[in-house]
Amino acid sequence: MNNYIRDEHRVHLIIYHLIWCTKRRKPVLINEIKKDCEKHIKEKCEENAWQVLELAVQPEHIHLFIRVFPTTTAYSVVKGCKGITSYFLRRKFKELLKLPCLWSKSYFASTAGNVSSETIKNYILNQSKT
Repeated sequence: MNNYIRDEHRVHLIIYHLIWCTKRRKPVLINEIKKDCEKHIKEKCEENAWQVLELAVQPEHIHLFIRVFPTTTAYSVVKGCKGITSYFLRRKFKELLKLPCLWSKSYFASTAGNVSSETIKNYILNQSKT
């Protein structure tokens, strides 16, 4: 996982730890909604060749630990994942239409290198156990 990627004219290791919350931190990401949310995030990441290192969908927020290309911003990952999940989840699960929107506008983004990658992965895994 900590190996550098070599492509055309680059050698890189770009890893983000991203967190975003539901609107008003409503605990709606449960049961089938949670499963579908995970599925759509993984599909979006695969479509863009982003490598999901860890994903934890909590009732009111999401942790995504992801490896991307140097041209990919944290904002573009969050925007893409929020957009696809909001569109499909609100169409399928009508109870989500009670919220003005699925996601809050804010998000947390941090970069991770070789040293802290395992720490972040363990943190996300432990979040899933609570």
